[in-house]
Amino acid sequence: MEKAAVQGDGLLIPLIDFSKFLDGSPSQKLETAKAILTGFQTAGFIYLSNIPIPPSTVAHVFETSAQFFRLPAATKNALAWSTPEANRGYSAPGREKVSLLTTNAAEISALRTSIPDIKESLEIGPDNDPAHPNRWPPESGELAGFRQTMTSFAAALDALHQSVMRAIAVGMALPDETFFDRFVSDADNTLRLLHYPAVSRALFRANPGQVRAGEHSDYGSVTFLFQDKRGGLQVQSPSGAFVDATPIEGTCVVNAGDLLARWSNDTIKSTVHRVVEPPAFEEEGEEYPARYSIAYFCNPNFKDFIEAIPGTYATEADKKYEGINSGEYLIQRLKATY
Repeated sequence: MEKAAVQGDGLLIPLIDFSKFLDGSPSQKLETAKAILTGFQTAGFIYLSNIPIPPSTVAHVFETSAQFFRLPAATKNALAWSTPEANRGYSAPGREKVSLLTTNAAEISALRTSIPDIKESLEIGPDNDPAHPNRWPPESGELAGFRQTMTSFAAALDALHQSVMRAIAVGMALPDETFFDRFVSDADNTLRLLHYPAVSRALFRANPGQVRAGEHSDYGSVTFLFQDKRGGLQVQSPSGAFVDATPIEGTCVVNAGDLLARWSNDTIKSTVHRVVEPPAFEEEGEEYPARYSIAYFCNPNFKDFIEAIPGTYATEADKKYEGINSGEYLIQRLKATY
């Protein structure tokens, strides 16, 4: 029986020891794979412990990320995010607006102006694409080794992505646990460093709809999220209410994205989530401290055509979606966000 990382209002997000899939007995491996699949099918979210990335590595990436966001605004703006096709670079506070209320670009622009998301980010893609180079900051002083730190972390997460997809394949009883390997071989994934600046509590009191990141679902296969201790992440329950996804030290939050839901013929959920006003601690004054998080957005290879996985439908008429090219789908979604 898996422990519950989050439980409330009909939502149960399991806490799963991933080492049992990677290094356990055959029965432990199967049991863990089934728990992962069940978590994605019922909640769309899981927490993983004992992943093959040392906590010291994660701590170093957080420290390096914070050093980047301390750079002068002019230095960061020189690395500005440019196009959905590239999806690389820096986004200043208010640049991005995630929303489920509309996909209309003009309406999202109006929301961005009236209730902007309070965050800034740096997007880092595969570092081997000459058509879309990453926007690296100058490496001097505290930022020495920034590029190596981030590319090494991304490589470790690429391997974790493959392992989680293998767990899904085992859980689904697909003919081969490597079923998804060829779909993730290009590592067309994005590392996002996130900084939610310190903010006055009065801002939330004055603007009841204000959030740090609006309600949204992710676009790709799975997302790995590393949180600091501040909190604020909430996941939508089956009733539509939002439940706190409290940080648990030494874990990684993993959620299924829209393409995986589509790929699984909606047998896997892509669940809505948001980042809201954080919990207040008694010793704090009228300002919430900054929050940092690190997300790794994983996708099927951009060149690949994605259609319902065998076993998720009985007849062609049971397929809920037409097949779609992974890269084209993601560009469509990004165009509506920025």
